[in-house]
Amino acid sequence: MNKKIVHDALVLFAFTVVLGLILGVVYGITKPSIDQVNYEKTQAAYKQVFEDAASFEEYSDFDADAAAALMTEKGFSDQIDSVNTALDASGNVIGYVLTVTAKDASQASITFSVGIQNDGTVNGYSITNIAETPGLGMKAQEEAFYSQFEGKNVDSFAVVKAAPSSDSEIESISGATITSKAMANGVNACIAYFQNVLGGTN
Repeated sequence: MNKKIVHDALVLFAFTVVLGLILGVVYGITKPSIDQVNYEKTQAAYKQVFEDAASFEEYSDFDADAAAALMTEKGFSDQIDSVNTALDASGNVIGYVLTVTAKDASQASITFSVGIQNDGTVNGYSITNIAETPGLGMKAQEEAFYSQFEGKNVDSFAVVKAAPSSDSEIESISGATITSKAMANGVNACIAYFQNVLGGTN
């Protein structure tokens, strides 16, 4: 009986090792393709919020820990994931693209990129990951909502239920106030980072 248990255990161990090796090989083969797809998706999001840019480069001075500390200091639950400079054809910095994760949505976190020009004007946002309620929160991806942020130079945005009376007001998605506020807070987090970290660099 003991010999059978040892035999079965060895067979199971060998099977596990072989399976692990196979999975490792498959991962090694597919990872470059996955990385390329993610890269292209990210670049498309950057281009959507900064059409005038010829290229994008990682902002070399980005510090995730410092960004997290700033968000806490300013009262945001959002997370600044990355910062890229938007460059014109001559390589001049014409603005920044900040990727933020809004953690206060109704269903799950929402990750999106926000374009901000050198003078602080918000170009808009492009969502890369969202899982809100269909027909409600998912409308954050629709032009009727996201266009309200475009071309605005304000210190922050506030969500209202009526028609906006100023550039700083965003009309909420009907039935999705939580999602609307999450998007506005995420953009506000990016504005705060820009004003405190990037605004004085040009």
